Amino acid sequence: MAKKGYGGGKMPGNMGNMGNMNQILKQAQKMQDNMQKMQKELEEKEFEVSVGGGAVTVKVNGKKEVLDVTMKPEVVDPDDIEMLQDLVMSAVNEALRKVDDAQVSQMNKMTGGMNIPGLF
Repeated sequence: MAKKGYGGGKMPGNMGNMGNMNQILKQAQKMQDNMQKMQKELEEKEFEVSVGGGAVTVKVNGKKEVLDVTMKPEVVDPDDIEMLQDLVMSAVNEALRKVDDAQVSQMNKMTGGMNIPGLF
């Protein structure tokens, strides 16, 4: 009577492909390490934006923290606070967009342009 089973000492199912899975896991770990290094580099980078012809300048880092805000004295008009507020808000938002653009650019370099959900 013939024995039922896997026969021939072969691994059941796709267990013979464990080497491939280990290689994939190693590649994923390397990619994760590279992404962490890239994120750290980005966090240390500084982004500067000027608006209103240089009237307001904002500097942020890759962590989206505002590092510096400078204003030319002539932009400080007590009768037009709204204009100053708009300039500051515009400069901060543009600086934060620069950080976002840098993140996307870095990620595209890492993934070769593939859109991988959940990365950024």
